[in-house]
Amino acid sequence: MKLILSILLLSTSYLLAYEYNISPIDPYIEKRMKKGNSWKKNCPVGLSDLRYLRLAYIDYNGRDRKGEMIVHKSVSQEVVSIFRELYTVGYPIYKMELVSNYKGSDWQSIEADNSSAFNCRKATGSGKWSKHAYGKAIDINPIENPYISSSGRIAHKASLKYRHRVHHNLENPSDRAVLLKHDKATQIFKRHGWRWGGDWSRTKDYQHFYK
Repeated sequence: MKLILSILLLSTSYLLAYEYNISPIDPYIEKRMKKGNSWKKNCPVGLSDLRYLRLAYIDYNGRDRKGEMIVHKSVSQEVVSIFRELYTVGYPIYKMELVSNYKGSDWQSIEADNSSAFNCRKATGSGKWSKHAYGKAIDINPIENPYISSSGRIAHKASLKYRHRVHHNLENPSDRAVLLKHDKATQIFKRHGWRWGGDWSRTKDYQHFYK
């Protein structure tokens, strides 16, 4: 009983130690978003509906990092809870920067294996706004978790070796970053009510979680 209590206390203190911050879009972040082409006046959400997050994560070298992400205000607390749980289970993230750092280019952000959320853009292969344009979608480790078209095409060369969805060596952080259906990281998102592109029937978007 004492051992169980000690474990619970340790787990609680570990969760409380998680570092994050939620803030409205201030003038500095607004300038970055506009200059970086991730937000424009015709976007489906206003800046007042978005929140800037600073989130702790574990990188591929096992070090603690502080990343940044923009999401819709209605899911901001939920996103913090998700990333707290990802941090707790030791799920590694290669990089977490605003897509503004890549001139709003989804392609460049993916090439950099960048995990990101808000980006005022249309959905892939569609004229409709992406869930990212509402701040209600997150892409995680996109190189290891590629978008695969219905014809089987993978656009990013570095992702080709991740076509076959299986873990080979969990001691390797890039292997642990691969998201499979029953993995803890995937299930964390689903427990919070987020859907996963890996469950789609024809195309597969293994990096993509959306609310």
